[in-house]
Amino acid sequence: MEALRIIIEEHQNLWRVAATLDSLASEIEQGQQVDTGFFTALFDYIDQFMDGCHHAKEDHHLFPALRQRSPEAAAVLDRLQAEHRNGPEMLLALRGKMNSAMQDETHRKDFVEALRTYAQSVKAHIRTEEKDVMPLARTSLTAEDWQSIDEAFGNNADPVFGGEAKAEFRQLFHRLVNLAPASVGLGAHEAGSLTTGTAKPTGELLLSVTGMESCYGRIKALKGLDVEVHKGELVALVGANGAGKTTFMRTLSGVQPMSAGKIMFAGEDISRLRADLRVRRGICQSPEGRQVFGPLSIEDNLRLGAFTQPKEHLQEDMEKVYGMFPILKEKRNLPAGTLSGGQQQMLAIGRALMGRPKLLLLDEPSMGLAPLLVEEVFNVIKSLKSHGMTILLVEQNAAAALAIADRGYVLETGSVTLSGPGPELLANDEVRQAYLGM
Repeated sequence: MEALRIIIEEHQNLWRVAATLDSLASEIEQGQQVDTGFFTALFDYIDQFMDGCHHAKEDHHLFPALRQRSPEAAAVLDRLQAEHRNGPEMLLALRGKMNSAMQDETHRKDFVEALRTYAQSVKAHIRTEEKDVMPLARTSLTAEDWQSIDEAFGNNADPVFGGEAKAEFRQLFHRLVNLAPASVGLGAHEAGSLTTGTAKPTGELLLSVTGMESCYGRIKALKGLDVEVHKGELVALVGANGAGKTTFMRTLSGVQPMSAGKIMFAGEDISRLRADLRVRRGICQSPEGRQVFGPLSIEDNLRLGAFTQPKEHLQEDMEKVYGMFPILKEKRNLPAGTLSGGQQQMLAIGRALMGRPKLLLLDEPSMGLAPLLVEEVFNVIKSLKSHGMTILLVEQNAAAALAIADRGYVLETGSVTLSGPGPELLANDEVRQAYLGM
């Protein structure tokens, strides 16, 4: 049932888009100007991703099989597919109302109402699929049906939703997030670029943590953790608040004392190395809560990230970060403390990248962000991984983290309780009940 996981993941993305439309409708109602550049990028993304790809997968592969196996599904599928067919026409009408609102202020109210109506229709459509269609699919379709559907959904060569199409969708989404107002996005004047590479994990062991323990006074926060990360992998650590995820990252970085255990990194025992020497070895962290240096300029924050690197790399690496996050270039001379939460998160990631990490530690990168920015953070992570970056990700959003992870570890009260490939953990009943609310 991998196809259902993919659909649910895409639903989360589309729900965030719908929530953004609701927020923007309220802002326009209160006097915010209509930004045609951003709305055009947003409507282009909906057109190509939702209407052109997401609905096509369901219409061509899932719904026909369900019609065959479950006659009772016909009525709801008829309604959903009619909505699929009407989607492009509704979007075209929305574009028309945007243009009218730009030409005549009296049409702003019509545009606001249209945005809200469209957002509610997207949310209602998602609810129907997840509450009515998916339970029927789980009980009605056979193992042979699922094998065929899953193969179609996972076909990386498919021109509509394969690897190249996904990379294009990520770039479209990156464009709209950069152009989105700072209240919901990054507020830049340029779209930026989010490239996709072809690197794969090499299988070579990069990090081996054995028996890690760490205490806060008499309280043992980590109780003998064993974790491995191979070159090119994305490994996710998930768990509830207080499970020890951030303590693990701080101990790995060297800022939290380790009371027992061993850390091997790139073949070297770094258990007793100071934090700054671990950075020089290539372990760079984007910490929980961003922790940018507020009084310093954005550019100085980035320079600090490159403190351990040769000066000849500085300008090249800074331009790479600016290319990914153009808002940082536009505001580079301003104090970092003046940035929005989303902008600060991108600065924190950019600062870590300036250290040219062999292992990038990302601690709760989506925490507290607007819906569009949550999706963008995971798109950035996917892009970095595709270029061969080795990433250790701590994230409370277990579904999103495990969906993109090669492997994952589940932490509970300082101990690893489960580990395995990300998709397998995502399908695990214990994980689903404990962390996904399913």
